[in-house]
Amino acid sequence: MRSFVGAAIALAALAATASAHSQEALKVPEGADWMTRHMIEEHHITSFDAGVFFNLHDYDSTGKWSPDDVRKTLGLMDDSTSRFPQQDKDAAVRSVFELYDTDRSGDITYPEFVVAHAKGVVIPDFGFGPGHHGDYETEYEIHHFERYHSGDNVKLEDLTHPEDIEHFRKHDEMEAEEEKLHAQEQLSIVEANIPQKFRRVGH
Repeated sequence: MRSFVGAAIALAALAATASAHSQEALKVPEGADWMTRHMIEEHHITSFDAGVFFNLHDYDSTGKWSPDDVRKTLGLMDDSTSRFPQQDKDAAVRSVFELYDTDRSGDITYPEFVVAHAKGVVIPDFGFGPGHHGDYETEYEIHHFERYHSGDNVKLEDLTHPEDIEHFRKHDEMEAEEEKLHAQEQLSIVEANIPQKFRRVGH
């Protein structure tokens, strides 16, 4: 019962979100640059400026991008790019810094990014995809559910694609882990947390 209820709740949330987006409105224009594609496919944003793009990917709100911020934005920390050689990923990050880090400080600041953008500089398409950097739930919703199951009449029995099965399997795993943790918290002493040398022999 737990698995069915959890799947039903997740389905309701996904359907509500998907119905709010028009797939036609979110279509990437022919010849769009990588940044535009990224914003549409990953964030459902069709109109943006340099400031919006920068701040959306300034993950710790420091006013500058670190190399890890760039890696995450390009999707290089996502499993979808695991097949690419690390040297290619590193080269892409260096390329972005060469374009925007004009004072060679090791960070890309907000002013550096905005000024470069005003001069027509854009992040190139390095061939790694649209830049997946959302959590598992968000990526499934954007790239599978909305594409294949949008509409008001989606039923659980319709969710038979491998992506659907894997998604709800992970839901079940997370729920089981939460239940296990909750049960342990109810114990006055969590036996699993006691070092072996302090446990009674034969216990």
